[in-house]
Amino acid sequence: MAAPRQPFLLVFVFAVVCVLSAMALVYTKHESRKLFIELEGLSHERDELNIEWGQLQIEQSTWAQHARIEQVATDDLALVRPATTEIFVIERP
Repeated sequence: MAAPRQPFLLVFVFAVVCVLSAMALVYTKHESRKLFIELEGLSHERDELNIEWGQLQIEQSTWAQHARIEQVATDDLALVRPATTEIFVIERP
């Protein structure tokens, strides 16, 4: 009598293991897709920040140009270029 019960129990255990394996596969696939979507979003954000960084570097170089600095010095600060007679060179001994 015990012989017919053993194959049924074995089939039942295999079925449970198979169902659990399938559920684990579905869960893993779902997590993988969520992480991939997050990765794509972060990659897009990184690209946007790199573009902004490049624009800021261009803006900084524009603001730091000698012509711009001279214009601010003369217009905003009312500085004037000294005459050559007013320039003294001091040499170190």
